[in-house]
This record gives sequence, C-alpha cells and structure tokens, in this order.
Amino acid sequence: MRTGSGAVSAAVEDARARYAARRPRTLALHDRAQAFLPGGNTRSVLYHPPFPLRIARAWDAVLEDVDGHQYVDLLGEYSAGLYGHSNPVVIKAMADALHEGISRGAHTRYEVDLAEAVCTRFASIERVRFTNSGTEANLMALSAARAFTGRDRVLVFRGGYHGGLLTFKDGPSPVNAPYDVLLAEYNDAPAAQALLREHAGTVACVLVEPMLGSAGCIPGDPAFLAALRETTRQTGALLIFDEVMTSRTGSGGLQARLGIRPDLTALGKYIGGGSSFGAFGGRAEVMELFDPGRPGALPHAGTFNNNVISMAAGHVGLTQVYPPEIAERHTARGDGLRGELAQVFRAAGAPFQVTGVGSLLAVHPTTAPLRSPADLSGSDPRLLELLFLDLLEQGYYIAPRGYMALSLALTSSQLAGFVQAVERILHTRAPLWAPAAANRQQ
Repeated sequence: MRTGSGAVSAAVEDARARYAARRPRTLALHDRAQAFLPGGNTRSVLYHPPFPLRIARAWDAVLEDVDGHQYVDLLGEYSAGLYGHSNPVVIKAMADALHEGISRGAHTRYEVDLAEAVCTRFASIERVRFTNSGTEANLMALSAARAFTGRDRVLVFRGGYHGGLLTFKDGPSPVNAPYDVLLAEYNDAPAAQALLREHAGTVACVLVEPMLGSAGCIPGDPAFLAALRETTRQTGALLIFDEVMTSRTGSGGLQARLGIRPDLTALGKYIGGGSSFGAFGGRAEVMELFDPGRPGALPHAGTFNNNVISMAAGHVGLTQVYPPEIAERHTARGDGLRGELAQVFRAAGAPFQVTGVGSLLAVHPTTAPLRSPADLSGSDPRLLELLFLDLLEQGYYIAPRGYMALSLALTSSQLAGFVQAVERILHTRAPLWAPAAANRQQ
C-alpha cells in the first residue's frame, strides 16, 4: 500500500468504489430521489459520498439496507433512537394510543403523563411545554428568555448546534433565524465572562450545550459551565442548557451530573420515544409567561405539540424503559466503550481519539488535545471517512463524522464485535500513518 497523502486519497477512492459496487439498488434509489429532492436529500446530515445508505428495515440494534446488507447500528438515530428499533413496550404504547384516535385536536391525558415524568426527572424543569423538534424547543426557549428579560441578544458558542436554524459551526449559518448573537469560544470561560459583562444590559441569555454534540462530543469543562452559571446570575441573563442530546446522561441529564441548575432547558430526541419531539422548560416564573389563562400570555402554537404517539411513547420510555437506574447503567456502559476504544487506538499507534460523555461518543482523526472545535483544524477528515466506509463493510454503522449514540438494544457481544472490527481496520490501514509515526521518532 502506498503511503503519504496521496495514499490516503487513493484508499478513500477505493473504499468509495467498493461501497458503490456492492449497492446497485441503493444507487438506483438515489438516482430516482435526485429527480424530486435536491441532491436526493431532505436531511443534510444523512448524506455522504458517493451516495448515502437507504435502509429498508430495522429491528433491535440492526439495520438492513435495500441491497440486503445488515449493520449493527451504533448511531442510534443520532441519539433519538435510544430504545432501539423495535422495543415492544414503546411500540405497544404507540399502538394503544393510535387505536384511540390519531389526531384529536384537543388535550389528552398523554401530555399530562409525559409532562409529569419530565418535571420529575429533571430537577431544574418546574414547568414544561412540548414542541415537535429540538430546533423548535431551542427557538422557543430563546423567545422565552428575551420576553422575560426584555433584552434581545443571545450569547452562543462556536461549534454549537441547536437545530437547523441555530447552527454555529464556523459562525452563524446563512439559514439561521435572525437573532442578534454574540459568538464566544467554547470552554474559554474568561472570554465568555468578559463578553457577558461588556454587554450586560443587552444579553438576554446564554445558550450552551454542556457537551458540544454535532461539533464532536467535546465535553464542557465543569469550571467553564459553572462560570457561565455565575456570570449569568450576576448580569441578569438566563442560562439555557441545550440538553437535546445529553439529557440521556445518567438519571437527570448532564446538568445533574455537573451539579449546575440552568434557568431553562431544551430537550428532544429520545424523550419522544423515537417519534418527533421537543420540549423546553425550566423556572416556573419564566414558563408561566405561556399560561394562556393569563392576560398577555405569550403564544405558543403547534398542531402536533401534543401528538399522542410522541406523548404516549415518551411517557413509557422515560418511566418504564429508561428509568433512572437504567440510565445510570447505560451511561456507565458508554463510558466503558469509550475507554476500550481509546486503548485500541493507543495500542495500534493510530492517529485517532475518542471523546464524549456516557453513551454519546465521537471518534476524531487526531491525537491533539480537544477542548474546542478549533483544535480539530489539523486533523485529516479523509481518515474518518475511511474508517466509516471500512466499518460499513465490516457490518457496523456509525455517523460519517465519527459520532455514535448507543441504544439500549445493543448487546455486549455486538459492542465487543465492534471493538474487534476497529482493531482489524487499524491493523489493515496501519501503513497509511506508519510513516508519520516513524518520522516523529527520528
């Protein structure tokens, strides 16, 4: 195998060609999709070259594509699929609710059940309202903070992802909602505090992920997050934790693990039981602004905010399938896998590392310390694409960007098989980075 930069590019091209050759039905479906969908796509994150997977069916923690290839699913629907693809308790709850009527245009008992479960589970959420996605949840949380404080500005962090209309990978996205934002560096407490104090009279809130999710599962330094909590109190701004992804961490979300109580929290993903879902909630005095029985209440509409599928599935999921004790065990299982992968990368001398918290993990093609997305600037994304494509051929599915969200349906043997597959791939691909290692030793 050739080595160096050209060798990596050649290996990626070979892997793409192998992928395409084994998936003629997937390619045909992609070609058909392109006639009606821009790029054959309606969800950007699912696209990858040469063309994306098309899944025909799924059960437990297994996916089968339209060409008949099966994969152990370590992606878990980007953390929404915590319960796996066929949990009988969740499916029964959905079916029972549907048999009582689909869209009812009225309140039901299901939203009360789920609201009680959410407020019981997350100590900072005294009142909650439901939405259809984490994007909506964050948008509504920002609106609540601006209305409550009478201020307009929002402090966010580079690399933050708070939904399709609140993306800050390399600064504000062109499709973002038109908020007046201040952009700070993640895990840089002094800089964020300075911005907050400089604009103290105009900042309504700080919106932050306690672990950057889309940017690579980079955990927030506890001291950094604690500094945000203290400085927002001092300046009269609200602290909003986006726990759309991290609320699965332990029994009370990452905020409980950190011992930090935000003013508002945005939720989403798995809490809907695998159906469309979002929620925002927090301090009662803030959330009461939405009480429709009060004069001048803030409006919050949404035809499917309380759809019975998400409400029923979410309730049984949170209370029966993922109660606090199961959440703690699953979090520990994810921490264990992250440790195993780190050991495998070290033993192979491979230029990879793994970050994350609990059952949320991300592999990065670099060995440099990671505290913010800027620390990834020197990494080689081609190595990550190669790992992704190689894992598909071994029968394991992760995100093209290296992200994983473990479901409860994954078995110990499936996780062990995944670690072994990574070891095999690293052994096969070692010549791609061996020259770099040799040069460092000279």
